[in-house]
Amino acid sequence: MSLLQAEGRLVNWIKSRSPNAFVPSYIGHELVFEEARKADTRRQTGTAKSPIDGQLIALKDNFCTLSEPTTCASKILEGFRSPYAATVVQKLKAAGAIIPGKTNLDEFGMGSHSTHSIFGHVESPLRKGFSVGGSSGGSAAAVENDQCLAALGTDTGGSVRLPAAWTGIAGFKPSYGMISRWGVVAYANSLDTVGVIARQVETIKLVYGIINGFDSRDPTSLPEATRLRISAQLQRRGRLQSLRIGVPVEYNTKELQPPIKYSWLKTLERLKRKGHSLHRISLPATRSALSAYYVVAPAEASSNLAKYDGVRYGMMSYSSSDPSSGEVLYAKTRGRNLGNEVQKRILLGSYSLSAEAVNNYFIRAQKVRRLVQRDFNKAFALSHPLIDEPDHPIAGNGVDVIVTPTTTNDPPLLQDVLGEEAQGDSAAEYKNDVFTVPASLAGLPSLSVPVQEIAGQELKTGMQVIGQYGDDDLVLRLGKDIEAAN
Repeated sequence: MSLLQAEGRLVNWIKSRSPNAFVPSYIGHELVFEEARKADTRRQTGTAKSPIDGQLIALKDNFCTLSEPTTCASKILEGFRSPYAATVVQKLKAAGAIIPGKTNLDEFGMGSHSTHSIFGHVESPLRKGFSVGGSSGGSAAAVENDQCLAALGTDTGGSVRLPAAWTGIAGFKPSYGMISRWGVVAYANSLDTVGVIARQVETIKLVYGIINGFDSRDPTSLPEATRLRISAQLQRRGRLQSLRIGVPVEYNTKELQPPIKYSWLKTLERLKRKGHSLHRISLPATRSALSAYYVVAPAEASSNLAKYDGVRYGMMSYSSSDPSSGEVLYAKTRGRNLGNEVQKRILLGSYSLSAEAVNNYFIRAQKVRRLVQRDFNKAFALSHPLIDEPDHPIAGNGVDVIVTPTTTNDPPLLQDVLGEEAQGDSAAEYKNDVFTVPASLAGLPSLSVPVQEIAGQELKTGMQVIGQYGDDDLVLRLGKDIEAAN
């Protein structure tokens, strides 16, 4: 990218406020321009640090940075500055990437419309007045609005893929543990994954190549020995020319809107013409995946967010003018400084972990999660590299990748979303994740690629490519094929 292109994006970043993609920034514009000029000089002299040297890469505001506050769009963390930068931020800066600012999100990553934020809701730059999706809606809006080349988000149950689908760009959730989460504020530890959003799959591949890798500071990061084992397994399989593509019958639901179903069928037809074969598969546990997710994720969130009490972390709110009055301090602090959606999920999670409910809710949800993972393992030809059990099918009957819609519906009007939230109705919001949650529960790589809904029209939706654990490169490769066909 030339200096002129970089400066064009910087101008967009400075001037464009309509999508509300970025949170208030403390980074000086001149400092960012100066970094772009230095990167341009390095490119001209052949000393560029990496392919993304001088590129603008935005960060969701739950990545810890030294230069900016990290608020997670929550009042309780207003003004909080981390004493360290996240591993992925360090890697990006070492590669010469320029961080222009931090993007808006649902508070602590809890939401599907990027409306639960102290900075106000994010509006889709593609469809004015419509939801951008969430929780990484600010990152998607910034990319679609050409305010940066790419942006990092976090994907717990679809928070990168859903906004990518609704803004007509690409969003990638890698295999769980591939990218370090050290310095990323946790929502649900066993589900949170750092994801990448960009206009093109090739850009995602470049950024992913920079931030992928083991980190000893993150206990969920895949160690080098495991990565080598995965690599050896993929080398034994060799490069696949014609792919066996799985089409799960459970994704053909009555809620699937006709234009999106049409796009799904047309995408499959194009892939077939490219020489790939289509195979009907069944993922029966998919029907229970969403319910399991909304037990597991809030349960982990209730534990993770316990530290935001105004003492260890967060803004303190005294229960009265006298701090020694004896009233409950934590309750007032959390009640006043955490949003309604976050409080709702904390209560839900705390209940599902209670002695009276843990067996009926949390333990059962974990069993459903295991069934979801088994369904995927039975479908894929490649065995799961971390599980030593014969879940995979008879040789020759498994598929290499699975292709589904990313979402059942087009984005709703923001006024409808805000109206449902005002009435306390979260059911419709939770259902948006029905197609993205299964891959998250299984920890599998998943990519949302934009495709046209109807030929000749500008409206786009997302097609989701899901691969076996560790087969991230194949997912990105097929994503490029879908992208090229559209």
